[in-house]
Parts: sequence; structure tokens; C-alpha cells
Amino acid sequence: MVERFERFSLAIAESSRCWHKLASEEMRPYGLKGAHALYLTTLQRYPQGITIPELCELCLKDKSDASRMLAILEEKGLVDKQGGYGGKVLLTEAGQAAARQVSARVSRAVEVAGKDLTEEERVVFYKALASITENLRTLTDQGIPE
Repeated sequence: MVERFERFSLAIAESSRCWHKLASEEMRPYGLKGAHALYLTTLQRYPQGITIPELCELCLKDKSDASRMLAILEEKGLVDKQGGYGGKVLLTEAGQAAARQVSARVSRAVEVAGKDLTEEERVVFYKALASITENLRTLTDQGIPE
């Protein structure tokens, strides 16, 4: 059982480390950090804008993180905040262009990373990953059973 724990933990950690490194490299031309990629690609799906709480929920981030990231994106001219407190955040034209570029690169990275998987294996992988994530969420909320 310990071997499974170690294999799982190391695989998740290594995948995360590599993904963050790739995201950082893609965001460097914009003077941004890798964490900004998620915000850009998420906002791209909502051309009419979304509220900060909605963005937090979609990105699984807390409000302080989202506020910091959005302030930087706004400073760089990539997002606009409309409507004051409780208003919506949306991409500017420059933000849309950046999001399109990042999305294209992300799609390519995902394609290359999974190149050895058949479509059936990909479906099973994502189903298993969703199940493990949901079970870990439950364990986080309820604790590990005795």
C-alpha cells in the first residue's frame, strides 16, 4: 500500500511541477506567472464577463489569490473590471489575444502529453482521476476513516 501511495504522490507532484514550469514559460512573454494562465483561459470562456466569486469557484482559488492575479492582469491591460464591487471581470482585446495564444499552446501541450494514450485509455484515465479527486475531497472534509 505504501508503494501505491509513493507512486501516486510522486506522479502527481512531478506532473504538477512540469505543468507549472510549462505554464510559466508560456506566460513569460506577457510578464506574467504560470498561475495567470488558468485565469486567462477561464475568462476566455466567458466573453460577457464573470464575477470574482464565480471565477474563484471555476479556478478553485480563494478570493485573495484571484484578487492579486486580477490586479496584475488589469495592470498589464489584459482584463477590465466593470461594475465596481460585485461587478464582472472580462478580457480586453489584448487579453483575448493572449488567452487565444495560451489556449492554443495549452491544447498542444495536452495533446503531446497524452500522445501515447488511445481515446479509450484517455476516457478511463479522466474517469479514474475524477473518482480519485472526489474521494480525496471527501477524505479532506470527513477525515480518514479508522
